[in-house]
Amino acid sequence: MSDALKTVLDNMEQLTPSEKALAAHCLLSSLEGEPSNDVESVWLALAEDRSNALLSGDVKAVSWEEIKAQVVK
Repeated sequence: MSDALKTVLDNMEQLTPSEKALAAHCLLSSLEGEPSNDVESVWLALAEDRSNALLSGDVKAVSWEEIKAQVVK
């Protein structure tokens, strides 16, 4: 992991939810290529599946701190 990415991840916890959403949007927008309708429908289906799994208790939510600790290892 680069130092730049570590810095970004460390600073993410200081952002408000709105700022995190904006940062995510900017990052995704910076990737090459325009999303197609097919890609958007696949992402929507995946998001709905994950939401349903979380709401039904099939999966357990993991805190940002736990995720960050695993990535930084």
